[in-house]
Amino acid sequence: MKKEINEGYFEGERPLFKAHDVKVSDTTFGEGESPLRESRNVDLKDVVFKWKYPLWYAKDIKVDDSIFETMSRSGIWYTDNIEINNSALQAPKLFRRGSHITLNNVHFADAEETLWTCNDIKLNDVQVNGNYFGKDSKNIYAENLNVVGNYVFDGAKNIEVHNSTFVSKDAFWNCENVTIYDSKINGEYLAWNTKNFTLINCTIESDQGLCYIDGLKMINCKLLRTDLAFEYCSNIDAEITTNVMSIKNPISGSIKVKSVDKLIFDDPEIDKNKTTIREAQKV
Repeated sequence: MKKEINEGYFEGERPLFKAHDVKVSDTTFGEGESPLRESRNVDLKDVVFKWKYPLWYAKDIKVDDSIFETMSRSGIWYTDNIEINNSALQAPKLFRRGSHITLNNVHFADAEETLWTCNDIKLNDVQVNGNYFGKDSKNIYAENLNVVGNYVFDGAKNIEVHNSTFVSKDAFWNCENVTIYDSKINGEYLAWNTKNFTLINCTIESDQGLCYIDGLKMINCKLLRTDLAFEYCSNIDAEITTNVMSIKNPISGSIKVKSVDKLIFDDPEIDKNKTTIREAQKV
């Protein structure tokens, strides 16, 4: 049986330090750091966090219909097993070194440096505005994720994405094992220095996108207004249903494309015979 706290107001440092087996509703945590540090098995509903570090070193936390205001920055660090539903997250740097994170119908108004070095993440109906979201995190599943912000998922590993949109320069850099289904990606320099990058039924628009990738797979994808693609990519298996402005110096693999405006092999160290390029309009 959980203790209940209703219509509360707390301020000062650590007012509910080490709280456990508690339901908190219609409550505001005002100015004062770390109100729920080291908490366990806590349900939060219609709660407002106004100040810094609200949920550090916490475990088994559920948050519904709540607000993390701008100054609740660096709010959820070193926390394990947290679910947040139907909530507005205004503060930057909210998640760091956490694990087992589930977010449903959540809006990040300022996601700068958010969700860094976290593990086992599920994102559903999540809106993100901010740079460097998801850096160095692992084991991520996302559906209906919409990101406006550069450098998303830099250095992340084991990512599966469905029905999402990214407006992001340098998205998915330095990643490993990424599969994206039925999504749209817009932004320069997509996925450089990444290993095992798969796109299925996706639409991409990118200046110098998809370069320096080892293990690039594309199935039924559109590559719109994209130039200098595939530079120094190896093990390519790409099926593109649209025109590509230019392809430059791929290392190896197979590219099937509707048409290519310009094919560039100007690096003498690249053996162009190791890449098969077939244009559907010429077959």
